[in-house]
Amino acid sequence: MADAVEFHDRLLSLGLARVSEAAALASAKLIGRGDEKAADQAAVNAMRDQLNLLDIAGVVVIGEGERDEAPMLFIGEEVGTGKGPAVDIALDPLEGTTLTAKDMPNALTVIAMAPRGTMLHAPDVYMEKLAIGPGFKTGTVTMTMTPSERVSALAAAKGCSTEDITVCVLDRPRHEELIAEIRSTGAAIRLITDGDVAGVMHCAEPDQTGIDMYMGSGGAPEGVLAAAALKCMGGQFFGKLIFRNDDERARAKKAGIVNFDRVYTRDDLVRGDVIFAATGVTSGSLLEGIRREPGWVTMETILMRSKTGSVRRIQYRTPIK
Repeated sequence: MADAVEFHDRLLSLGLARVSEAAALASAKLIGRGDEKAADQAAVNAMRDQLNLLDIAGVVVIGEGERDEAPMLFIGEEVGTGKGPAVDIALDPLEGTTLTAKDMPNALTVIAMAPRGTMLHAPDVYMEKLAIGPGFKTGTVTMTMTPSERVSALAAAKGCSTEDITVCVLDRPRHEELIAEIRSTGAAIRLITDGDVAGVMHCAEPDQTGIDMYMGSGGAPEGVLAAAALKCMGGQFFGKLIFRNDDERARAKKAGIVNFDRVYTRDDLVRGDVIFAATGVTSGSLLEGIRREPGWVTMETILMRSKTGSVRRIQYRTPIK
């Protein structure tokens, strides 16, 4: 693993924001056009181009796929000039391809960077996820609790009724029983169609987003990205890999995972300092989307560093070329 002193996160952070912004700007041309693949490809191309301008020896550990799935940013791909610190890269060039294609809220471009060897190389399988915001004792909620027990425990910790708790859940048929149990407590549910990185991030700012907790299963790679965000913003995250067949277990073994029953905490998934950037493509409760006006385009980026706990919101305005 690279010496942590070599990871100059403050110097690298603005470059990471440029990577996220370039991907958002490229995909914005396809908002509402109904072509998910084209929007994703535009974001991938722009993100790769900008990453290769950074003085890093980067390796994509959370990407668009495995093996030789170019032109996607695939797991194991080397990025950067090769002249700087050795780093892990986790990315989702366009979180919410469907949201972008249909011009729906909360599409983002997302990327995180950490010293080499400090991010879990999560296989492309499902992960059961649980997240709450900052300010709560460890053990306030756990993966061993039932969904209703989690709601009651969080309400007790907040000093409020379960009816005052709102839980974010991906709107999927597999979550029907989960949704029913949460609603049995009197808690509200905000269903999202896509974008569970953003869903988890909502928990870190409940006063702004109205979301107190995230529950449900989604992609394991997105779980690592969500953990990176909460490591910067504050909050607790728990994840457990879900394996549906032997092929998925083989993928996990290839990634170096031997304990298939492990519950990962936020700091298990991201073990070192991390920087995180996300740029709004379509407007949502976290970020403003791309805004066009005669001759100009404006976008909003959230840029965060876990070392300092700093959270910057950057408005970037550039001439339309």
